[in-house]
Amino acid sequence: MTGASQSGGATSDAIRAEDFADLSSFTAMPRLASLALSPDGTRLVTVVSELSPDGKTWQGALWEVDPTGNRPARRLTRAAKGESSPVFTPDGSLLFLSARPDQEAKPAAGKPKDKTALWLLPPVGEARELYRPTGGVERVAVARDSGTLLLTAGAHPTAEFGEADEALRKSREDAGVTAILHESYPVRYWDADLGPTYPRLLTGSCDPARERLDAASLVDLTPEAAARLDDSAAISPDGRWVVHTEQVGVSAAYGGRVRLRLTSADGTSSRVLADVEGHSFGHATFRADSSGVIAIRTFDSTPDRAWRNALVAISLDGTITELAPDFAEEPEHPVVSPDGAAVYFTSSHRGHQPIWRVDLASGELIKLTASGAYTDVQVGTDHVYALRNALDQAPQPVRLALALPDQEAAPLPAPGTVESLPGTVTEIETVAEDGRTVRAWLVLPTGCTPDQPAPLLLWVHGGPVMSWSGWSWRWNPWLMAAKGYAVLLPDPALSTGYGPEFIQAGWGSWGAKPYTDLMAITDVAVRRDDIDDSRTAAMGGSFGGYMANWIATRTDRFKAIVTHASLWHLDAFTGTTDDSYYWIREMGDPLRQREQVHANSPHLRAADIKTPMLVIHGDKDYRVPIGEGQRLYFDLVRHGVPAKFLYFPTENHWILTPGNAKVWYETIFAFLAEHVLDEPWRRPDLL
Repeated sequence: MTGASQSGGATSDAIRAEDFADLSSFTAMPRLASLALSPDGTRLVTVVSELSPDGKTWQGALWEVDPTGNRPARRLTRAAKGESSPVFTPDGSLLFLSARPDQEAKPAAGKPKDKTALWLLPPVGEARELYRPTGGVERVAVARDSGTLLLTAGAHPTAEFGEADEALRKSREDAGVTAILHESYPVRYWDADLGPTYPRLLTGSCDPARERLDAASLVDLTPEAAARLDDSAAISPDGRWVVHTEQVGVSAAYGGRVRLRLTSADGTSSRVLADVEGHSFGHATFRADSSGVIAIRTFDSTPDRAWRNALVAISLDGTITELAPDFAEEPEHPVVSPDGAAVYFTSSHRGHQPIWRVDLASGELIKLTASGAYTDVQVGTDHVYALRNALDQAPQPVRLALALPDQEAAPLPAPGTVESLPGTVTEIETVAEDGRTVRAWLVLPTGCTPDQPAPLLLWVHGGPVMSWSGWSWRWNPWLMAAKGYAVLLPDPALSTGYGPEFIQAGWGSWGAKPYTDLMAITDVAVRRDDIDDSRTAAMGGSFGGYMANWIATRTDRFKAIVTHASLWHLDAFTGTTDDSYYWIREMGDPLRQREQVHANSPHLRAADIKTPMLVIHGDKDYRVPIGEGQRLYFDLVRHGVPAKFLYFPTENHWILTPGNAKVWYETIFAFLAEHVLDEPWRRPDLL
């Protein structure tokens, strides 16, 4: 499956098959994220995360990658607090965020010591701190031509950014007050409580002659902000304009929509740029000549109709033009070429996530890449760069031609290259009763033959509107392959990459075609002579956890079921998830669409479960709140189902710390070994 050939010979930080047999080796693997390209195209920087010395977290460091592929990558930074979010300025300096201490600054009473600060690394010389506000810097962007900064930093909605906000923070701390008064919805997001501070958009000049920035030198573009901002704030190349999202029109039925607002970078003017009833906007970026915006317009779903994305161009007068109107998939993350001639974007496509290119003059659309999943796309004058991953390749920087269809990417030397794996990957498919083709990746362990068939694990992806299209550190099938399991990774109804009809087939009816698709593709897998159909298990997280629960209520074909961060009681979930309105847009209001909600809620069928289950949940999960896991475990216990509950008091929807991630895998290994392999139960040592 790997389309990008491996670079160079064996290196000390390369990933090999034997590393997957040991969880300590696996957690120590370098992990790449983010990519930044210098304006002249001669420098490429990524973030490489590795285990901290105490093994309790991963720390990011900036590494420079040679865009030509001729030189090995070199490390640029090294700090105990780590670095992230690299972005270049027009003069070639590198901005980044880090909570590292500033060794040159004099201690100041009441000033933050461990908040994330904005740092600058010049082309020659040492990195220096530019700005460390009381609440830290959340994001940074730079106008490509003018160098104007766009920062995101939090402040109380009742205080001016800067000294007044600092004083209010101190007053609350001195009084022992942590309370938050909400006057809008939502109140939480993933694993974070919203408030009492909210993000402000700030602009300022990155003057090389200025040693530091301060609040007085910044323009607050959103002084009345009292809601969460998404990542769609962008600044025009000429530094004159900022575009950002804002939520409007909250209704009792389906919540609000998201519109785009255009604000002058000096704060003197602001107006709505794009607002369409029944639609939301995001992923906004400016045209190369600053004359307009490219964005994603999303049809806001209803219980009868799934959401859909469209790539649009928006002029500064608000005229909206759809680009690639016949595109059948869901475009995301548009990037405009430096010459303004084309827009590049990504989208799922049959188990991959290619880069696409649309010519703005002719409308011609081409699929730039043949295989793999691409993120962090950077477009230069001569090449396209991105991080490429695949089911059998961890994220790696690659180079592509600007407009050549179906390319195999040229890899660039960097840490974390996968040199070998404990197995192979293939594809299988079947045809559903309604004529849809359902496909899946199938990972087969080394040594799997008709004489030695492998036990099978069915893994159901989350989302639900997503796809098994690339590498995952959290749900890594190669760890299972190293234990001798085959892993089936199917894309059932609701998955992206197969057109809108495929998503619609499962919309609002999770227990119907998504379930029958999963069973049909499992039937295909177990008919293989290298798969042991008498030893199977099912696993999933989030939507995949819901499906694991649903499977448990419908069949006893599996020896064991593992359900992580799973939905169980849909009525209760509707009001406690962090984004209830989004949920109502699909499954409906429990008071108005009671039959639809109940028809899909697995908790009503708890008495039908016979299969042993491992329930896993994190207490800080606000997307699928902990009450879902607690109720599920209680229902299993009271109905006499063999069950265990792996509870993480400090983790969220994902299990993100190294130690807990290892225990997560160890517990699953032990549970599967007991019920699938008929081995004695072995409790993990640290539990």
